[in-house]
Amino acid sequence: MAGKPRFGLATVVLDCADAHALAGFYQRLLGWEVKAAEPDWVLLRAPDGGTGLAFQSEPGYRAPVWPERCEEQQKMLHLDIRVDDLAEAEAYAVAAGASRAEFQPQDDVRVLFDPAGHPFCLFLP
Repeated sequence: MAGKPRFGLATVVLDCADAHALAGFYQRLLGWEVKAAEPDWVLLRAPDGGTGLAFQSEPGYRAPVWPERCEEQQKMLHLDIRVDDLAEAEAYAVAAGASRAEFQPQDDVRVLFDPAGHPFCLFLP
């Protein structure tokens, strides 16, 4: 191999039933801007740049279960979101449309579900 080509992670894409609805949730949660939108796809990016978060509508979307259970839809990834105050951030996320997971594996992390059922974690630095 002559040399390594340049790679850069540009965007993480979450499948969902309604790209615009899920993008609206993350826009409220993170305060990010819509940079591009199509009927079944929306791209958000932080005002200071960096890796974007996009949402793609999929007609056959099924929400994952968490914790995982055999024979059921598995999560493919989850987002870790750093916060300054867990209780305040959790309350804000729930008010924006998230729901709290029944199972919480650690005291210093909060596991929540976005409106499409993707788990995400709030954690302290």
